[in-house]
Amino acid sequence: MFRMSIMVVALMLCWSGTAQASAGGGIEQVVSHDGIEAVDQRLRSALEERGMRLVTVVDHAANAESVELSLPPTRTFIFGNPEIGTPMMQCQGSLALDLPQKMVIRVEGEQTLVEWNDLHYLAERHGLGDCELPLDKVAKALQGIAAEAAGK
Repeated sequence: MFRMSIMVVALMLCWSGTAQASAGGGIEQVVSHDGIEAVDQRLRSALEERGMRLVTVVDHAANAESVELSLPPTRTFIFGNPEIGTPMMQCQGSLALDLPQKMVIRVEGEQTLVEWNDLHYLAERHGLGDCELPLDKVAKALQGIAAEAAGK
């Protein structure tokens, strides 16, 4: 019984230490202690600096309010670069389900979360293994964009 308790505590410590890096299920996450407006502005700047095309921003909280429901501030940024996304979709057309790329910023408690799909997860989901694509480079770019938005 004592051994089992130690294992449970160890697993909980391991899990809590990685929660900021990955929310699980192919979702990456960075935590910011800044408000959503500051994170929003830094995300827009990070995308612009990298030549990403911002397609739209969906304000989920405003949409909820329009039907008399409430939701903490939650925004989905939809963006991409056709020079990168097109070859991925040429490899596997189903990737159009997940492109353009999305990044969500949302308030949870006293923090703002920046979340996005792990590119390697998407590659596995859509079977991109046989294609020569710059997945590591794009994944690193997404991590950089998120970190900059979070103010890290």
